[in-house]
Amino acid sequence: MTFLFDTFIYYPIYNLLVLIYNIIPDFGVAIIILTVLIKFLLFPLSKKQIESQKKMQELQPKIKAIQGKYKNDKEKQSRAMMELYKESGSNPFSGCLPMIAQLVFLIAIYRVLFNISQAGLVINQADLYSFIASPGQINKMFVGVVDLASAIEFSQITLSSLPHILLVILAAGAQFIQTKMMMAKQPIKPAAAQGEPDFSEMMTKQMLFLGPLLTLFIGIKFPAGLALYWLVSTVFMILQQRYMEKKESSVPAITK
Repeated sequence: MTFLFDTFIYYPIYNLLVLIYNIIPDFGVAIIILTVLIKFLLFPLSKKQIESQKKMQELQPKIKAIQGKYKNDKEKQSRAMMELYKESGSNPFSGCLPMIAQLVFLIAIYRVLFNISQAGLVINQADLYSFIASPGQINKMFVGVVDLASAIEFSQITLSSLPHILLVILAAGAQFIQTKMMMAKQPIKPAAAQGEPDFSEMMTKQMLFLGPLLTLFIGIKFPAGLALYWLVSTVFMILQQRYMEKKESSVPAITK
Protein backbone atom coordinates (compact mmCIF):
# COMPACT_ATOMS: atom_id res chain seq x y z
CA MET A 1 0.00 0.00 0.00
CA THR A 2 2.85 2.35 0.88
CA PHE A 3 4.55 1.51 -2.42
CA LEU A 4 1.39 2.46 -4.37
CA PHE A 5 0.99 5.69 -2.41
CA ASP A 6 4.62 6.69 -2.98
CA THR A 7 4.68 5.67 -6.64
CA PHE A 8 1.41 7.18 -7.81
CA ILE A 9 0.85 10.10 -5.42
CA TYR A 10 3.85 11.15 -3.33
CA TYR A 11 6.63 11.13 -5.94
CA PRO A 12 4.51 12.71 -8.71
CA ILE A 13 3.52 15.54 -6.33
CA TYR A 14 7.11 15.94 -5.11
CA ASN A 15 8.44 16.14 -8.66
CA LEU A 16 5.66 18.41 -9.90
CA LEU A 17 6.29 20.82 -7.04
CA VAL A 18 10.02 20.91 -7.83
CA LEU A 19 9.29 21.38 -11.56
CA ILE A 20 7.01 24.34 -10.84
CA TYR A 21 9.59 25.80 -8.44
CA ASN A 22 12.25 25.50 -11.15
CA ILE A 23 10.04 27.61 -13.43
CA ILE A 24 8.80 30.06 -10.77
CA PRO A 25 11.34 30.20 -7.91
CA ASP A 26 8.84 31.09 -5.18
CA PHE A 27 7.90 28.16 -2.95
CA GLY A 28 4.52 29.64 -2.03
CA VAL A 29 3.57 30.31 -5.65
CA ALA A 30 4.68 26.77 -6.53
CA ILE A 31 2.40 25.37 -3.79
CA ILE A 32 -0.53 27.50 -5.05
CA ILE A 33 -0.08 26.33 -8.65
CA LEU A 34 0.32 22.71 -7.50
CA THR A 35 -2.87 22.99 -5.43
CA VAL A 36 -4.89 24.38 -8.34
CA LEU A 37 -3.63 21.59 -10.61
CA ILE A 38 -4.60 18.96 -8.01
CA LYS A 39 -8.06 20.52 -7.58
CA PHE A 40 -8.61 20.46 -11.34
CA LEU A 41 -7.55 16.81 -11.32
CA LEU A 42 -10.10 16.10 -8.57
CA PHE A 43 -12.78 18.28 -10.19
CA PRO A 44 -14.92 15.35 -11.44
CA LEU A 45 -14.96 13.81 -7.94
CA SER A 46 -15.76 17.15 -6.30
CA LYS A 47 -18.53 17.77 -8.83
CA LYS A 48 -19.99 14.37 -8.06
CA GLN A 49 -19.83 15.13 -4.33
CA ILE A 50 -21.75 18.40 -4.73
CA GLU A 51 -24.34 16.74 -6.97
CA SER A 52 -24.73 13.91 -4.45
CA GLN A 53 -25.26 16.41 -1.63
CA LYS A 54 -27.90 18.23 -3.66
CA LYS A 55 -29.72 15.00 -4.47
CA MET A 56 -29.69 13.95 -0.82
CA GLN A 57 -31.13 17.32 0.17
CA GLU A 58 -33.94 16.87 -2.35
CA LEU A 59 -34.73 13.48 -0.78
CA GLN A 60 -34.95 14.89 2.75
CA PRO A 61 -38.79 15.17 2.79
CA LYS A 62 -39.13 11.50 1.74
CA ILE A 63 -36.46 10.45 4.22
CA LYS A 64 -38.28 12.26 7.02
CA ALA A 65 -41.55 10.60 5.97
CA ILE A 66 -39.95 7.14 6.13
CA GLN A 67 -38.40 7.90 9.50
CA GLY A 68 -41.79 8.95 10.84
CA LYS A 69 -43.66 6.01 9.32
CA TYR A 70 -41.27 3.34 10.62
CA LYS A 71 -40.19 5.15 13.78
CA ASN A 72 -40.61 2.02 15.89
CA ASP A 73 -39.28 -0.49 13.37
CA LYS A 74 -35.65 0.17 12.46
CA GLU A 75 -35.43 -2.85 10.17
CA LYS A 76 -38.34 -1.70 7.99
CA GLN A 77 -36.99 1.82 8.11
CA SER A 78 -33.60 0.66 6.80
CA ARG A 79 -35.21 -1.39 4.01
CA ALA A 80 -37.40 1.54 2.99
CA MET A 81 -34.38 3.84 2.96
CA MET A 82 -32.39 1.45 0.77
CA GLU A 83 -35.35 1.19 -1.61
CA LEU A 84 -35.61 4.98 -1.79
CA TYR A 85 -31.90 5.32 -2.54
CA LYS A 86 -32.17 2.62 -5.20
CA GLU A 87 -35.17 4.23 -6.91
CA SER A 88 -33.60 7.69 -6.90
CA GLY A 89 -30.16 6.46 -7.93
CA SER A 90 -28.62 8.04 -4.85
CA ASN A 91 -25.93 6.78 -2.53
CA PRO A 92 -25.56 8.46 0.87
CA PHE A 93 -21.88 7.44 0.95
CA SER A 94 -20.96 8.64 -2.56
CA GLY A 95 -19.79 11.96 -1.14
CA CYS A 96 -17.15 10.22 0.96
CA LEU A 97 -14.83 9.39 -1.95
CA PRO A 98 -13.87 13.01 -2.75
CA MET A 99 -13.24 13.63 0.96
CA ILE A 100 -10.99 10.57 1.15
CA ALA A 101 -9.17 11.62 -2.02
CA GLN A 102 -8.59 15.11 -0.61
CA LEU A 103 -7.30 13.61 2.64
CA VAL A 104 -4.88 11.37 0.71
CA PHE A 105 -3.51 14.36 -1.21
CA LEU A 106 -3.32 16.38 2.02
CA ILE A 107 -1.19 13.63 3.57
CA ALA A 108 1.00 13.56 0.46
CA ILE A 109 1.46 17.36 0.50
CA TYR A 110 2.31 17.21 4.21
CA ARG A 111 4.92 14.50 3.62
CA VAL A 112 6.45 16.47 0.75
CA LEU A 113 6.72 19.67 2.80
CA PHE A 114 7.86 17.82 5.91
CA ASN A 115 10.55 15.85 4.08
CA ILE A 116 11.85 18.96 2.30
CA SER A 117 11.93 20.79 5.64
CA GLN A 118 13.67 17.89 7.41
CA ALA A 119 16.29 17.80 4.66
CA GLY A 120 17.25 21.39 5.42
CA LEU A 121 15.22 22.64 2.43
CA VAL A 122 17.53 20.79 0.09
CA ILE A 123 15.86 18.73 -2.62
CA ASN A 124 16.73 15.05 -2.57
CA GLN A 125 18.05 14.21 -6.02
CA ALA A 126 17.17 10.53 -5.47
CA ASP A 127 13.47 11.43 -5.25
CA LEU A 128 13.47 13.24 -8.58
CA TYR A 129 12.66 11.80 -11.97
CA SER A 130 15.54 11.83 -14.44
CA PHE A 131 14.05 14.73 -16.43
CA ILE A 132 13.54 17.00 -13.37
CA ALA A 133 16.50 19.21 -12.48
CA SER A 134 17.28 19.73 -8.82
CA PRO A 135 17.12 23.40 -7.71
CA GLY A 136 19.30 22.55 -4.71
CA GLN A 137 18.39 24.81 -1.79
CA ILE A 138 14.71 25.84 -1.62
CA ASN A 139 13.79 29.39 -0.59
CA LYS A 140 11.16 28.69 2.09
CA MET A 141 9.75 32.23 2.19
CA PHE A 142 6.45 33.09 0.47
CA VAL A 143 6.44 36.64 -0.93
CA GLY A 144 9.28 37.26 1.51
CA VAL A 145 7.12 37.24 4.67
CA VAL A 146 5.72 33.74 5.38
CA ASP A 147 8.05 30.92 6.43
CA LEU A 148 6.38 27.94 4.73
CA ALA A 149 8.60 25.33 6.37
CA SER A 150 7.87 26.24 9.99
CA ALA A 151 4.95 25.77 12.38
CA ILE A 152 3.69 28.36 14.87
CA GLU A 153 5.53 28.35 18.19
CA PHE A 154 3.38 30.23 20.70
CA SER A 155 6.31 30.46 23.10
CA GLN A 156 8.29 32.32 20.44
CA ILE A 157 5.68 34.47 18.70
CA THR A 158 7.10 37.66 17.16
CA LEU A 159 5.92 40.14 14.54
CA SER A 160 7.33 37.82 11.89
CA SER A 161 4.80 35.17 13.04
CA LEU A 162 1.79 37.38 12.20
CA PRO A 163 1.66 36.57 8.45
CA HIS A 164 1.59 32.85 9.31
CA ILE A 165 -1.17 33.40 11.89
CA LEU A 166 -3.15 35.47 9.36
CA LEU A 167 -2.75 32.69 6.79
CA VAL A 168 -4.14 30.13 9.26
CA ILE A 169 -7.10 32.39 10.15
CA LEU A 170 -7.89 32.91 6.46
CA ALA A 171 -7.80 29.14 5.88
CA ALA A 172 -10.19 28.53 8.81
CA GLY A 173 -12.46 31.35 7.63
CA ALA A 174 -12.61 29.91 4.13
CA GLN A 175 -13.50 26.51 5.57
CA PHE A 176 -16.34 28.13 7.56
CA ILE A 177 -17.68 29.89 4.44
CA GLN A 178 -17.62 26.68 2.40
CA THR A 179 -19.50 24.73 5.08
CA LYS A 180 -21.98 27.59 5.47
CA MET A 181 -22.64 27.48 1.74
CA MET A 182 -23.43 23.76 2.00
CA MET A 183 -25.81 24.39 4.90
CA ALA A 184 -27.58 27.19 3.01
CA LYS A 185 -28.80 24.62 0.49
CA GLN A 186 -30.57 22.53 3.10
CA PRO A 187 -34.29 23.15 3.62
CA ILE A 188 -35.12 24.48 7.08
CA LYS A 189 -38.08 22.85 8.80
CA PRO A 190 -40.21 24.38 11.52
CA ALA A 191 -39.32 23.00 14.93
CA ALA A 192 -42.82 21.55 15.33
CA ALA A 193 -42.48 19.54 12.15
CA GLN A 194 -39.14 18.08 13.05
CA GLY A 195 -39.22 14.41 13.84
CA GLU A 196 -36.35 12.05 14.24
CA PRO A 197 -32.95 13.80 13.92
CA ASP A 198 -31.30 13.56 10.52
CA PHE A 199 -27.75 12.19 10.75
CA SER A 200 -26.41 14.03 7.68
CA GLU A 201 -27.97 17.30 8.84
CA MET A 202 -26.44 16.91 12.30
CA MET A 203 -23.03 16.13 10.81
CA THR A 204 -23.18 19.19 8.54
CA LYS A 205 -24.02 21.46 11.47
CA GLN A 206 -21.18 20.00 13.52
CA MET A 207 -18.76 20.45 10.61
CA LEU A 208 -19.64 24.17 10.53
CA PHE A 209 -17.42 24.48 13.59
CA LEU A 210 -15.35 21.28 13.51
CA GLY A 211 -14.01 22.04 10.02
CA PRO A 212 -12.57 25.46 10.88
CA LEU A 213 -11.25 24.13 14.21
CA LEU A 214 -9.49 21.29 12.39
CA THR A 215 -8.06 23.81 9.93
CA LEU A 216 -6.76 25.93 12.82
CA PHE A 217 -5.15 22.85 14.35
CA ILE A 218 -3.49 21.87 11.07
CA GLY A 219 -2.32 25.43 10.42
CA ILE A 220 -0.82 25.83 13.90
CA LYS A 221 0.76 22.41 14.37
CA PHE A 222 2.15 21.87 10.88
CA PRO A 223 4.28 23.90 8.43
CA ALA A 224 2.65 27.01 6.96
CA GLY A 225 2.90 25.47 3.49
CA LEU A 226 0.13 23.08 4.49
CA ALA A 227 -2.10 25.97 5.62
CA LEU A 228 -1.45 27.66 2.26
CA TYR A 229 -2.44 24.47 0.45
CA TRP A 230 -5.62 24.21 2.58
CA LEU A 231 -6.56 27.86 1.97
CA VAL A 232 -6.14 27.66 -1.81
CA SER A 233 -7.91 24.29 -1.92
CA THR A 234 -10.91 25.61 0.04
CA VAL A 235 -11.16 28.81 -2.00
CA PHE A 236 -11.12 26.66 -5.14
CA MET A 237 -14.01 24.59 -3.72
CA ILE A 238 -15.99 27.76 -2.92
CA LEU A 239 -15.52 29.06 -6.47
CA GLN A 240 -16.40 25.64 -7.90
CA GLN A 241 -19.58 25.53 -5.85
CA ARG A 242 -20.53 29.04 -6.94
CA TYR A 243 -19.85 28.12 -10.57
CA MET A 244 -22.05 25.02 -10.38
CA GLU A 245 -24.87 26.96 -8.67
CA LYS A 246 -24.69 29.69 -11.31
CA LYS A 247 -24.60 27.16 -14.13
CA GLU A 248 -27.57 25.28 -12.65
CA SER A 249 -29.63 28.45 -12.17
CA SER A 250 -29.05 29.43 -15.82
CA VAL A 251 -30.48 26.16 -17.20
CA PRO A 252 -34.21 27.04 -16.85
CA ALA A 253 -33.69 30.37 -18.59
CA ILE A 254 -32.03 28.60 -21.52
CA THR A 255 -34.68 25.91 -21.87
CA LYS A 256 -37.63 28.36 -21.90
